[in-house]
Amino acid sequence: MKTFQRSPARDRGVAVLLVVVTLAITLVDAMTGPQLHFALFMGIAPLIAALRCAYRWTAAVAAVYVLCQVFIQVRLVPDWSVASKVVGVFGALLVGVFALVLCRTRLDREALYARTSMVADAVQREMLRELPLTAGPLEAYGFYVSAQEGARVGGDIYEAVETPHGLRLVIGDVQGKGMPAIGAGHEVLASFREAAYYKDSLEAVAERMEQALSRYNVRSAERGGQERFVTALLLEVRGADGANVLSCGHIPYYLVRNGRISERNDGEGGLPLGLGWLTGEGRQSAAVEPVADDWIVLCTDGVTEARGADGEFYPLADRLARWTHLEPAELAHTLRADLERFTGGDLKDDATVLIVRRSPHTARQGAADTTGSQVPQDQLSMARAAAA
Repeated sequence: MKTFQRSPARDRGVAVLLVVVTLAITLVDAMTGPQLHFALFMGIAPLIAALRCAYRWTAAVAAVYVLCQVFIQVRLVPDWSVASKVVGVFGALLVGVFALVLCRTRLDREALYARTSMVADAVQREMLRELPLTAGPLEAYGFYVSAQEGARVGGDIYEAVETPHGLRLVIGDVQGKGMPAIGAGHEVLASFREAAYYKDSLEAVAERMEQALSRYNVRSAERGGQERFVTALLLEVRGADGANVLSCGHIPYYLVRNGRISERNDGEGGLPLGLGWLTGEGRQSAAVEPVADDWIVLCTDGVTEARGADGEFYPLADRLARWTHLEPAELAHTLRADLERFTGGDLKDDATVLIVRRSPHTARQGAADTTGSQVPQDQLSMARAAAA
């Protein structure tokens, strides 16, 4: 969310231009005689300054306008009565004062908007951390685009945390989009951050998230609001013990291995959070065996269901296959730019992409540790053989 920043150079440039135009019109009026009064159009100058310039520059333009009007009324229209000249001067003063009041009102509103934006931006940053995320040896690059203009967060959530039970990551999509879905998303995200540290399984974490969302839905219904469900994909990496994936009605993820893309449905089958009561069946995670150099690409359906001008869906898998040679940060930037071009900047839903991989430093360190651990073992085997 961008805050308004005023450019002093631009203010000065606009004010100088308006002053020059006002003086030029006054000069033309003096040359044409009392029959034509181009100065009647000069009143727009202080109004433009009120909408575009800082207060002091608006005051300067208004002052020049009033002085020019006084000069015109006194020197260039001798046939007018004194009363007519007084009315003309008084009207010019009213225009100048109105421009100053308008400018002050605009500046106060801009200051209020800047303060409100600053607070909203801080709150939203606390809800969703800036990408990339780092959790132990894992890095998560990507992007998040809210479908609601001016909002940093909305219906999509994501988080990665390092816990005593391993590295845990979640990506979710709240029913609905934009700011109306932020309440449910916040409840689910807060419960994940808490449960991820204390629950020893993804199933238990998902259960806590379900309970938090159920409580939110009860409160929302009591206030006449809408009950919502959340699709989510949970990922857990336990070092050498492999990884687990649990899907709560979320779309599949993509595995990038040796430059090849494959769509994965591991852990699929569970109902979205908030709808578990429909069957009463517990959710079940699935074990996966990642390779050190694997990349995992997670996303929400705001990406895969984004439509182009011809009505076609965004071909995420094809795009990933084309750009597997890119580094994660560059890939995230390329995907976001391509998605905006594909949709013409008109996203209908919140869109999130996370590109998750083991950091290169950690991967190199792990390889070095593995190599280092083999040498003593080989030496031990040789010593045992010699002793035999």
